[in-house]
Amino acid sequence: MDKPQEAAAHEPRRRIRRRVLVGSAAGCAVLGGVLVLLPWGRGADGPPEPAPGARARAAVTAGVPAAPADLDALVEDRRRHLEEHPRDARAWAVLGAARVEQGRRLADPARYPSAEKALRTSLAVRPKANADALRGLAALANARRDFPAARRWGEAARKLEPKRWTTYPLLIEAYAGLGEHEAAGRMLDRLTALRSGPDVKARAAAVYRDRGWREDAAAQLADAAAGAAEPAERAAYLERAGQLAWERGDREDALRHFQEAVRIDPDQRAAQAGQGRALAALGRTTEALAAYRVALEKQPRPEYALELGELYASLGLPQAARVQYDLLRERVRVTAGHGVDEDLVLGRFEADHGDARAAVRRLEAEWSRQPSTAVADALGWALHRTGRHQEALRFAVRATEGEHGGGVRSALYAFHRGMIERELGRHGAARRHLREALTINPYFSPPRVEEARAALARLGEPPVTAGSELS
Repeated sequence: MDKPQEAAAHEPRRRIRRRVLVGSAAGCAVLGGVLVLLPWGRGADGPPEPAPGARARAAVTAGVPAAPADLDALVEDRRRHLEEHPRDARAWAVLGAARVEQGRRLADPARYPSAEKALRTSLAVRPKANADALRGLAALANARRDFPAARRWGEAARKLEPKRWTTYPLLIEAYAGLGEHEAAGRMLDRLTALRSGPDVKARAAAVYRDRGWREDAAAQLADAAAGAAEPAERAAYLERAGQLAWERGDREDALRHFQEAVRIDPDQRAAQAGQGRALAALGRTTEALAAYRVALEKQPRPEYALELGELYASLGLPQAARVQYDLLRERVRVTAGHGVDEDLVLGRFEADHGDARAAVRRLEAEWSRQPSTAVADALGWALHRTGRHQEALRFAVRATEGEHGGGVRSALYAFHRGMIERELGRHGAARRHLREALTINPYFSPPRVEEARAALARLGEPPVTAGSELS
């Protein structure tokens, strides 16, 4: 057993969950059953608060979330500086990195072309030994879901500065997006040898989650949230902790984390969409719809539109669902115009609600370029929807079995595999995987939970003959 698994085995689950929720005594408290993070600002006798631009610069150069207002201040500061010092390669790199983070935070891909222009200007001014610009280009490629380019730029930066820790989080994200989880683990090892702190713990949590070590991931995020220096950073880690709670089917715990993230940082739209997810699972439909609408109004991400559309469909509101699906298509068109790869979410949408054959073509191209676990699951499901069940099973196995890279415990992936196996007549395996989906998260999707239950009912109980469940 690996060391993180051993650690998880010796710490009861309820203790780890408590750490995720309350963090450390230095950073938060529970009052009346509600999570409350205590102020992290400096005391009256401490040093003065840094200026917004300085806060954002510290954040973007370290690759951690920054507040939108602070990013605006940083962009304006660097822009003015460059009017007088146009040959400052580092200032161009900081400006580009800040615009990448603006695009991420605001779900505004229109920021990415100007970010790329600034970063390439930095390289033109200083074409050699410019690791700052290379890291910025790697961050931009990750934001655009162009993981091969992110790996290329990140490795170039690492070659120049092998001991600069800020390169390794970018490479972890790139390798995970390519489905190269062993390489992501090696990058994490190198990162932890160079640095410790909340940002490193958050990166470790992502790697552990992809390996299926959810308890270890939760513990890392608890410590990251407790130690984060700024509200935007702390809220981002709380949102990720909420997502982990959601993935294991803990609706109430997920909702508490999402709500606290939004309280700390009202611009944390991923947490607002997470509230919609958790509230829908709790049967608080009106609140769920409102949460999704707010998230989409401020950050019109295609995946939020897909979730809201499916929620409307599950409520018997097909016209409202179509409005969201139209929004999804429009957002994918807009983001593609700015170099963002949204083929994964569009392929998922087309497989269930549009042209499944078009989804297969799109996802096969995505698989050839960046064969991640998420793409394996989506491609397998799209193949199933076109009747190519045997081919579909190969990808479903890839997405759900650790030895093939599918270490993450996903109710959706298990559901997809179970439905494919049912179509192939592998009833024992289908029962196991459909039950697994409902065990991992009984609320994972409004329409698909009912499909899973109906499929299990049709499959009935297994025959009494020995070994029948192994079929």
